[in-house]
Amino acid sequence: MNVLAFASYPVQAAATRYRLTQYVGPLSERGINLSIRPFLNSQLFESLYDRSALPGTALGLIKAGLLRFGDVFAARKMDVVLIQREAMIYGPPIIEWLVTKNGLPMVLDLDDATYVPYTSPTYGSVGKVFKWFSKTDDLIRWAQLVTCGNRAIAEYVTSKGTKARILPTVVDTEVFCPLSRKNRGRGKPVLGWVGTHSTFPYLESIFPVLQELARSYEFTLKIVGSGRKEIDIPGVDVENLEWKLDREVKDFQSFDIGLYPIVTTLYADAWAAGKSGFKAIQYMAVGIPYVATPVGAIAEIGEAGTTHLGASTNDEWRDALARLLTDVAMRERMGAAGRLHAIEHFGLPVQADKLAAALREAAGKRKYSES
Repeated sequence: MNVLAFASYPVQAAATRYRLTQYVGPLSERGINLSIRPFLNSQLFESLYDRSALPGTALGLIKAGLLRFGDVFAARKMDVVLIQREAMIYGPPIIEWLVTKNGLPMVLDLDDATYVPYTSPTYGSVGKVFKWFSKTDDLIRWAQLVTCGNRAIAEYVTSKGTKARILPTVVDTEVFCPLSRKNRGRGKPVLGWVGTHSTFPYLESIFPVLQELARSYEFTLKIVGSGRKEIDIPGVDVENLEWKLDREVKDFQSFDIGLYPIVTTLYADAWAAGKSGFKAIQYMAVGIPYVATPVGAIAEIGEAGTTHLGASTNDEWRDALARLLTDVAMRERMGAAGRLHAIEHFGLPVQADKLAAALREAAGKRKYSES
């Protein structure tokens, strides 16, 4: 069986890396050949949110749009096409319409609530116009089924009359694994966060808490992928790093406590509720406890009090972090429980079985070739 996946972004983007690329090998073992065609190349992806590079980025986006039409012809030789969010990051769903018009079964993959409009922190209201948020409803309607990152997205999909299959975003727990105790640092505890420029405001929301804690406890705040060249929090020891693909696992392993704050009013309540909680799974896989805002799928991942602590208010964040900072045994106990939970509930082989079943279900009675 041959499947062509249309990805919005290259492998540097987590959605492409963990919703598509890591499944190439497991799907091959299950008789499915998965080919991936990103809309953006790595260079264009790097410049996408750089305002100073806007003229070159605009030309690159136009070129990428034209090249995308060539992928329509490649899709004709496939048994199923898999759309990760959208074929192009702007404009109406022309590519998807052309693909389905030829009778090719389409599976849509949604790891975020892309049907919820929001204002881009880089492009503002202009980006909102070009993003064409209404396309997601069209794609849901045209799809044979939709693989969904969490229950909230699945409920939205089924409300539109399309079949949904829940497929959480996971990691390979043989790659995302804990450091041995002897290889962990013995200095100050490290509070860690990995994200993007768009999610960095979530972390900023607890800066006052971190400042308050720093007056009583020693720790380092390690921030990865904020998109900011400098981050200064008076009184807090901050390590600010650019995100790098070859350092991703090591960054997670270097944390003693993971941070996962969510502000529901930042973009939209429905957008926050649609978050798949992936960061929680990454924290658990490397065997560290974390503190998270219990919103949407995040509230359904792990076991509060066993693998992590929940916090919504500043007082709750302060108390939860203070407990973990002062209790090494608790950190180790929660980290071990989280690791076990990740292996038992979010293993890659099980999710690969689900994806393979979804692709075959979409193909239905359509004749396809087993490899």
